[in-house]
Amino acid sequence: MYVIRRRGWELPERDATPEQIFLDRRAFLAATSAVAATGAAALTLSPELALAQRIADLPDPTKHLYPVKRNEKFVLDRPITDETLNTTYNNFYEFGSSKTIAKAAQALRLRPWTVTIEGMVEKPQEIGLDDLIRQMPLEERLYRHRCVEAWSMAVPWSGFPLAKLVELAKPLSSAKYLRMETFLDSSVASGQRQTWYPWPYVEGLTMPEATNELAFLVTGAYGKPVAKSMGAPLRLAVPWKYGFKSIKSIRRFIFTDQRPKSFWEELQASEYGFWANVNPEVPHPRWSQASEELIGRGGERRPTLLFNGYGDYVAHLYKNLEQTERLWA
Repeated sequence: MYVIRRRGWELPERDATPEQIFLDRRAFLAATSAVAATGAAALTLSPELALAQRIADLPDPTKHLYPVKRNEKFVLDRPITDETLNTTYNNFYEFGSSKTIAKAAQALRLRPWTVTIEGMVEKPQEIGLDDLIRQMPLEERLYRHRCVEAWSMAVPWSGFPLAKLVELAKPLSSAKYLRMETFLDSSVASGQRQTWYPWPYVEGLTMPEATNELAFLVTGAYGKPVAKSMGAPLRLAVPWKYGFKSIKSIRRFIFTDQRPKSFWEELQASEYGFWANVNPEVPHPRWSQASEELIGRGGERRPTLLFNGYGDYVAHLYKNLEQTERLWA
């Protein structure tokens, strides 16, 4: 019988450091060197931003994948919104209820970042974001978005179809909904210290919505990894809805047979039902939805379109919707 006798410096394979942790350590050391090399420049930053730089700005190991090839199927009827505006005028309640959260969002640490796939699936799993990105078919799509507050933007997103994650998850046939949850860390997300909000942020889709070709998981924008203020490192883009169903910084995907109650429904169901979120003829309780302002276009307004103009892709999902509003709120 052959007996393995390990030398004192040898370790069994089970004790090896996982690859993701090793890469994160390398990234941390690289970032530390960069900060040391540019110490004088760092002194010009505010204490808050300097701290954020030390904690959160580790190198992104997937940065070299961008820009990605554009999918020419998705076209716009308006110019792309200026990147500076799109990264500084954002709804991201984890960092505050105003639109000027870009500075506060810099505290978000993007690596390591793992997502869990759980619930009614063949095999629950946890996967590192970078591993997930590398196995997905990245592409760029031009989407227009309209906020329920009656303003709109056009964005060149990079990412992959949500249907591809559903395919990876292998949900059971009994799963009817996909529940998504954002991160929960009030030490960096000041908005999460506001106890009157139902944290963590939750969003839900029916399985037909989740597998619709428009539903898109965003990892980048403007030809590079998506900015923190826009929901890095992984967010949802569903362009046919009017803006309050765009979860950012996703951590959990849960397949379930129970309809998820979204963040906004928990806050005020009467103002955030589904039909009013796609139909300009149904006003918000406090303002009209009939038109929208194109941000950055000098006050230009346009009529709001049913399903934000994406009806050819999604209208079939919502037959007799007026009678089933409570199902889709």
